[in-house]
Amino acid sequence: MDLSVIIPIYNEELNISLLHSRLKKVIDSLNVSWEFIFINDGSKDNSLILIKELAKNDQRIKYISFSRNFGHQVAVTAGLDACVGDSVVIIDADLQDPPELITDLYNKFREGYDVVYARRKARKGESIMKKITAKIFYRILKSITSVNIPVDTGDFRIISRKIVDILKQMPEKHKYLRGQISWAGYNQTFIEYNRDERNAGKTGYTYKKMMSFAMDGVTSFSNFPLKIVTYAGFLVSLVAFIMIVYALYSRFITKDYVQGWTSLMISVLFIGGIQLISIGIIGQYLSRINDNVRNRPLYIIGETNINNEKKSGE
Repeated sequence: MDLSVIIPIYNEELNISLLHSRLKKVIDSLNVSWEFIFINDGSKDNSLILIKELAKNDQRIKYISFSRNFGHQVAVTAGLDACVGDSVVIIDADLQDPPELITDLYNKFREGYDVVYARRKARKGESIMKKITAKIFYRILKSITSVNIPVDTGDFRIISRKIVDILKQMPEKHKYLRGQISWAGYNQTFIEYNRDERNAGKTGYTYKKMMSFAMDGVTSFSNFPLKIVTYAGFLVSLVAFIMIVYALYSRFITKDYVQGWTSLMISVLFIGGIQLISIGIIGQYLSRINDNVRNRPLYIIGETNINNEKKSGE
C-alpha cells in the first residue's frame, strides 16, 4: 500500500460525500495504491451511515467507529494504528484543508522527507478571536518548549511509515500529535497554503476543547509552568520575609503601627492565590500521570470493517 489517508469524523454528514469525491479524484491522479480510513468519533448524525455506504461500494474505504466520543487526537491515533500505507496523510473532514493540496504534499514527500506539513498563510471564515488566540498560543508554545513545534500548522500533513511506527511507541493518553511528530525529528519541511472556510456544518472544536487541547500541548512538551510555580514560590517567600521584617521593625523599634486587618488580608489573599494557582498547575501534571498509570484503553472500537482489528486502543 503506497498511501493511507486518515480522516477523523465528528458530525460531518454534510461534508462526507464531497470530501470523498475530491479526495478520490486527487489520489487517483497520483497513480498509487491507496486506502481511506474514516474514524467515526461518536458522531450523533448520519456520518457513520454515509461512510458505510462508501465502504460498501469500494473495498479500499475502511472505517472505525468508536463506542463514544474520544476526541480528535485519539481518532487520528486510531487511524495511525490501523493504516498500512508507506506514507500517511492526515486531513480533517470539514474541507478547510483542501484535498487538492495532497498532490503538492506527496510530491514534496517523495523528495526524501519524512514529514511534510501544511503551514497556513491565511485562515478564512474564522473569527478574529480564534485567529488571535491561535497565533498567540503557537508562539508561546514554541518559546517554552525544547521541541521545535512549527507555528501556524494543524494536523494536515503527510508522514512516512517510519514516523507512524515511532508514534505507535508513544503510550501517553493525552495526545498532541503535531508535537510528537516534531519531537521524532528526521527530515521535516512544509508547504504553505491558504486555509478555506468550513464547507458545511459546525466545528466540534469549542473554546473549551481548544483550551483543553492547548493544555495537552503545554504539559506534554514543557515543564515551564512548573518552573513558574517554583519562581512564584521564591518570590512570595521573599515578599513574606520582607513583610515580616517590616512588621517586627514597626512593632518593636518605631512603635508606629496600627492594629487592623488590611495588610493581613492582603497578605493572606496574595499568598493563598499563588498557592491555589500552583496546586492547580501541579494537579494538571499529576492528573496526566494518573491517567497513564491507570493504563485504560485509549479508545474503544464499536464496529469496523478492518480485518484483524484491535477492539480497543491498548
